[in-house]
Amino acid sequence: MTAEFDVIVIGAGSTGENVADRAVRGGLSTAIVEEDLVGGSCSYWACMPSKALLRSAEVRDAALQLNGAKQAVTGKLDAAAALARRDHFTSNHDDSGQAAWVHEAGITLLRGRGRLTGACTVEVTDDDGTTMLRARHAVVLCVGSRPALPDIAGLADSAPWTNIEATSAQKVPDSLLVLGGGAVGCELAQAWHSLGSNVQLIQRGETVLSGFEPVIGQRLTDALRDIGIVVHTGTNATSVVRGAKGMVTVTLGDGRELHADELLVALGRTPNTTDIGLDLAGIKPGEPLLTDDTLAVTGASTSNVTDPWLYAAGDCTDRAALTHMGKYQARICGDAIVARARGKRLDNRADYGKHTATADSTAVSQVVFTNPQAAAVGLTERQARKRGLDVATVEYEIGNVAGAALHLDDYAGYAKLVIDRSRNVVVGASFFGPDTAELLHAATIAVVGEVPLTRLWHAVPAYPTISEVWLRLLGKYGL
Repeated sequence: MTAEFDVIVIGAGSTGENVADRAVRGGLSTAIVEEDLVGGSCSYWACMPSKALLRSAEVRDAALQLNGAKQAVTGKLDAAAALARRDHFTSNHDDSGQAAWVHEAGITLLRGRGRLTGACTVEVTDDDGTTMLRARHAVVLCVGSRPALPDIAGLADSAPWTNIEATSAQKVPDSLLVLGGGAVGCELAQAWHSLGSNVQLIQRGETVLSGFEPVIGQRLTDALRDIGIVVHTGTNATSVVRGAKGMVTVTLGDGRELHADELLVALGRTPNTTDIGLDLAGIKPGEPLLTDDTLAVTGASTSNVTDPWLYAAGDCTDRAALTHMGKYQARICGDAIVARARGKRLDNRADYGKHTATADSTAVSQVVFTNPQAAAVGLTERQARKRGLDVATVEYEIGNVAGAALHLDDYAGYAKLVIDRSRNVVVGASFFGPDTAELLHAATIAVVGEVPLTRLWHAVPAYPTISEVWLRLLGKYGL
């Protein structure tokens, strides 16, 4: 027999959960299929454990930057306690709490591997056999991504860590090599360094965080070096060997050899689209799924613009691959499915319609939770100029703000706004420094709301807070 639902979601990570929740709230019966842990990577092997690993050192370092507190701080971090705290936030990889939420939300959970078998049809396979499902309105692919392992000689055979092993390890390695200077590489390099590992990071570019403003990449590179992490820039790994005694040797492009107990590969992600039946929908497997701004998959057979049946959201698409952006896509997607199912007209205008994921291209927010933190939203100066915008920029040292000086002794930080001259609005903002993540949402509101600078000037920051940097930036711009 085939079980029927209005909506079937494959993948019960945070994105899939949000799609299913929006569909149920809209009155549609919904099933969600998961072959691993309900809650997905962010809950168990990415955002949550990574931030938990970093937080203990962040608090200690803040105390050490504050006279009166630093005299009370002695000794090293308790690595065992820090790892136990991380395990608490990952529920020791027990998803019963999240599975209970799925049930309470009115969503049917099916355990097993989901795969398309045709238009609106899905098979779920587990140890007990196969269950057939049919969707009346939509199938949504929220299958996420997996760590990419580049074609480096010997890498696959060297038992490298990925973010999975690096966020779940129960022992601090004496030494660790990290391939990649993106958010994952930088966060986990700093986390394991703080717990006592001797860490070296290898980055192809001249600085880490190549997607951020260059000055932020340089400042974080310097900050990592300042705490004792060896950062090799402008180079790459050409071969990897794990010796008989377990040590890993990485040979660099210039012939140097680096040695460590463990090797973490943080060189991007690959969408989990290889074996989920995409060929039956007329789509090439193994590639990121292309969608329109309502998250309907483009090019799916038996689908059309007005009545699509296949949708996708999150890291398996070509859109912004961040947990919070995946949830945003999920909300747009779920609401669009409900509207189409109810025969309602979609609000899919190009700029911030209810059923349009506009922020994926204009206002992606992101934070790298190193210490100091890097935070950004919208476009960098380079991206804005590449789009043909007539931009002006303004920069300010956050440490010159009274609230920052009070926050930490010798506070050092940086802020930059990218301004579209023609509309007189902020299209990008970047921050670097301790606790700058908390400045980001104000910037996100300014970008999404397209608040004119003449109006933004009236948004008075409380004194003395770090947010006073907004006043300084706008004043420096000429307001």
